[in-house]
Amino acid sequence: MDENILHELERRLGPLHARQRLGIEADHEAQVFGQGLVFFNLENTLLAPAIIEAVLKLSGMYWRARKNAERVTVRRNEMRFSTLPEAFDGYTILHISDMHVDMSEAAMENVSELVEGMQYDLCVLTGDYRGKTFGPFDAALEGMAKVTAHLRQPIYGVLGNHDTIQMVPAMEAMGIKMLLNECEVIARGDQRIHLAGVDDAHFYRVDNIEKAASQIPKGGFSILLSHTPEIYRQAAHAGFDLMLSGHTHGGQLCLPGSIPIKLEAALPRRMGSGLWEHGGMRGYTSLGAGSSVVPVRLNCPPEITLHCLRRG
Repeated sequence: MDENILHELERRLGPLHARQRLGIEADHEAQVFGQGLVFFNLENTLLAPAIIEAVLKLSGMYWRARKNAERVTVRRNEMRFSTLPEAFDGYTILHISDMHVDMSEAAMENVSELVEGMQYDLCVLTGDYRGKTFGPFDAALEGMAKVTAHLRQPIYGVLGNHDTIQMVPAMEAMGIKMLLNECEVIARGDQRIHLAGVDDAHFYRVDNIEKAASQIPKGGFSILLSHTPEIYRQAAHAGFDLMLSGHTHGGQLCLPGSIPIKLEAALPRRMGSGLWEHGGMRGYTSLGAGSSVVPVRLNCPPEITLHCLRRG
């Protein structure tokens, strides 16, 4: 553990939070069984990449799936809210998730090209910047620096289940404001919305919605960033208007019709990709810009998303 990183995390989060999060990582990283919201963690199995590649090669779809993983698309999404302050009518959010930059380099080059000159008011990153769930993270930080250089400020992010909290100081130095069970106020004139973000809720289970929402006034329009949509019930009951997530990759390997073979998440399949609603809260689950385990995709193109918020 780099002492400089430890000191910076303690300054940023306080000694208790920093050491607790680092301790949980040390106890649980790379576990295959018995941790997180799902009992079996496919991403942590050493044989998974070889098995997936072998099956795809036998089926003759491997190289097609590799090319698919590089072709990042831009999805546009308009959502209407009666509670949205008038000053934020037309407010646009660029949403990027699950970049896995060190194993999806060609896809990240395409992301950088797509966002160059793109118009939006806010950029949010919903986790999983690293390819593996454990081990070194220098390559992930280098990849993030390259992509971030093409993004417009302000940029906010949360950690995913692939990410170590040790990445936070370097990412904030790039200009990414990381929300670790925290909330920020975004103002336009005398009107405001609230942007909250929680730490990883899927694997490390260190999310604290109550803390993140504690600064939001009753009736205030609020958006929650969470790497996984699996905490949709808690978010809806906490009064959030919109929840932006990723994690599922939409299944990544899907049958025709974008039907996922497997979702690495404990939630209804209708929430595994795209728009959904629960308890009066809108939600959006990104398909992700990168790929996990193996850089391949079938019937599930990688995406970045432009959300336009409308009043009405």
